[in-house]
Amino acid sequence: MTAAASSIASARAQFLALVEGIRPDLHRYCARLTGSVIEGEDIVQETLARAFYTLAENPEAPPLRPWLFKIAHNAALDFLKSHGHKYTESRADMTDVAGFDEAPDPAAVRAALIRFIALPVSQRSAVILKDVLGHTLEETAETMGVTVMAVKAALVRGRAKLREAEAADVLSEAGARADLERYASRFNAKDWDGVRALVGEDCRLDLVSKSRRRGKEVGMYFGRYAKEDISLRVVRLEGELALAAYVGVAAKPAYFILLQFEGGRVQSIRDFRYVPYIANEAEFVVV
Repeated sequence: MTAAASSIASARAQFLALVEGIRPDLHRYCARLTGSVIEGEDIVQETLARAFYTLAENPEAPPLRPWLFKIAHNAALDFLKSHGHKYTESRADMTDVAGFDEAPDPAAVRAALIRFIALPVSQRSAVILKDVLGHTLEETAETMGVTVMAVKAALVRGRAKLREAEAADVLSEAGARADLERYASRFNAKDWDGVRALVGEDCRLDLVSKSRRRGKEVGMYFGRYAKEDISLRVVRLEGELALAAYVGVAAKPAYFILLQFEGGRVQSIRDFRYVPYIANEAEFVVV
C-alpha cells in the first residue's frame, strides 16, 4: 500500500469512528424514508461517502449530526427519485397547521417501517425526524430545508395518515399473529416437514445481503436450521409483527425474520441473519 493510500485509509477509519454513534439514527431515518432496511443502509453508505469527500476537500464542517442528517435527507430524495418511487414530492401538503401538537405522536413511534412509504416524502421526513428520532421543529426544518410552519403542516397530515393505517392494522393482526405462531411452533419443535408444508410453492426467500431463492429451492433453506440451536418468538418489530431468532439460551435475539402469508401459507421470507447490526438498533417487544 502506498503512503497516500495508507493515509486515506487511516483518515476513513477515523471518520467512521467519529460518526459511529450517529449511524444507527441515520439508518432509522433512511430506512423509514425508503421502507426498506437494505435501501436505508445503501443511503447511509452514500451519505457517509459524500460527507467524507466533503471533509477531504474542506476540513471545516458544520456541527456533525445536523450536517449528516441534511446530507442523508438529500441523498434519500435523490435515491427515491432515481428509483421511481412514488410520493417523492418534497413540497407536498406543506400548509395548514390546524390540530398541530408539539408532543410526539405515539402512533408514529409504533408505526411499521413499511407504513411510512405511503406518506408523501415531506410528511414522511417530518414525522420520522420529529416523532421517531426526537429532533426539534427547528432541527427538522433545517434538515428538510423548509420552514417550521411547513414542518408543522407535514406533521399534522402525516400523523393522521399513520393513525388511520394503525387502526386498519389492528383488524388484520389477529390472523397474522396466528400464522406466525403456527410457523414458530413447528420451527421450534424441529418439525421441518410441518414447516415446509406451510411454505407456498412459489415462495420467495431473501437471505438479506447474502442470496435469494424461489420455489423449490426455498426448502433447502431449512437444512441449515436443522443443525443449529435457534428458536423463534413472535415479536412486534418497529410496529410490524415478525419473528425474532434466538441462539441457544440468549436473552436477546440475534436477528429477525419477516414472513408474508397468503391463505395460511408463506409467500415471502426475509431472513436478516447476515445483517446482525439491525438487531442492535431495532425496537421490538415480544408479543
